[in-house]
Amino acid sequence: MLRVLMQITMQRLTPVTMELEVLIPADVVKAEVEKAYQNVAKRARVKGFRPGKAPRSVLTHLFAPQVESDVTNSLVQTTLPKALDEKQLTPVSQPSVEPGKVDEKAAFSYKARFEVQPEIDPETVKYEGFELVRPRAHADEKLVDEQLEQLRLRSATLVAPEPPRGAQKGDVVTIDFTLSVDGKEIEGGGGKGVQLELGSGQTLPELDAALDGKKVDDVVDAEAKFPDNHTNTELRGKTGKFHITVTDVKERKLPALDDEFAKDLGQFQTLVELRADIHTKLEKALKDQAEAAMAEQVVGKLNDANPVELPPTLVEQQCRAMEQEFVQRARRMGQRISQEQGQALHAQIHADAERKVRAGLVMGAIAKKHDYKVTDEDFEKGLAELAEETGKNVAKLRVEYRDQSKRAMLVGMILEDRILDLIESKATIKDAPEAGADEAKADAAEPQADKVENEKAEKKSSKSKAKADDAK
Repeated sequence: MLRVLMQITMQRLTPVTMELEVLIPADVVKAEVEKAYQNVAKRARVKGFRPGKAPRSVLTHLFAPQVESDVTNSLVQTTLPKALDEKQLTPVSQPSVEPGKVDEKAAFSYKARFEVQPEIDPETVKYEGFELVRPRAHADEKLVDEQLEQLRLRSATLVAPEPPRGAQKGDVVTIDFTLSVDGKEIEGGGGKGVQLELGSGQTLPELDAALDGKKVDDVVDAEAKFPDNHTNTELRGKTGKFHITVTDVKERKLPALDDEFAKDLGQFQTLVELRADIHTKLEKALKDQAEAAMAEQVVGKLNDANPVELPPTLVEQQCRAMEQEFVQRARRMGQRISQEQGQALHAQIHADAERKVRAGLVMGAIAKKHDYKVTDEDFEKGLAELAEETGKNVAKLRVEYRDQSKRAMLVGMILEDRILDLIESKATIKDAPEAGADEAKADAAEPQADKVENEKAEKKSSKSKAKADDAK
């Protein structure tokens, strides 16, 4: 009844802000007020009257504000979804409602303001003729050799130098130390049995220099200024005095690069097999990196060519998701983020979120223009690719992706890949002269590194590691 009788006026205040004014007839308001007072009468306990027998005038005197609030909420909650449906609007933010006065003898009106996606004419979207640079995705023998050397370093054992000598770059030095600032020893600032690798950049440069050439049982004093962004806020910008005793000096002994080394990794029989595996992983990592770089270029080009206004709510949702992902990744890597870093990070992520949201909206218009649809066959192919990437069983993924939100996410990824292919097919693409392969090298080496990491060289107790933070 309400959907038929109510009057709806729609106004676009900005490209991403809509306002609906809904007018509900007086007879509907009167019926809602009567129902509200009936409900109040059943629950109210009014002195001098039996339950449900208090006259309307008394109830009005006592409960008018509550009834007005109840009626307002009921009318808005009942009519707003129908009004949105009738006008085919999908808010991307929670509507803000400005209600009018409830009078059972008069019509009731309210205004609802909310964010929506901007209207983008698919015919005006610019996505052709971009100039893109494709990073090279070829792994040469030099990269393979570098990865093998990294694996040897991770497989190294720590041994005392023979004959004994002073510490030098690459050695792991174990120290006991105390820390003083302004003549006062910092409680908890020292440590025992703390391991530092000289020349690795994990400690203050002044300590690195002070420990160079030192032998077991040597005692050394050093001064170092803590950086302004040090994790310990009490030490920022101050000069600390370290009193250090060297308790151990070890050098890394690398394994020979032969078939036995390959076998020790647990899945290869020869060095040739290991090299081939590293090469395959490098090729895949470089290819993935190149595709990601191309996608980032497309996102940037779409943003530059299509200056679309964005709903702030969508940007904030994307920003929160990206921040959460970043924090989780930092925690997995054992990194800590200071308040200042967090503020700078938020600004950067917010800018990236705007780019991603704008590109997503523009891609949606492109998909609409070409009437792209994801068929059941496309979805099954997407599941198969996801299973290959994650190592999960396809049948299990199929059950998992019955969830509507997950299904929508995968459908979005499939559409995005199709649109990226379309844009790249209409772009001018040049090959980069050199590949930036640092990340790819790390990705390719990580599986083996997990298996060959030497516990004696790398494992530190949480307590010892925490003590070392002030020396870094």
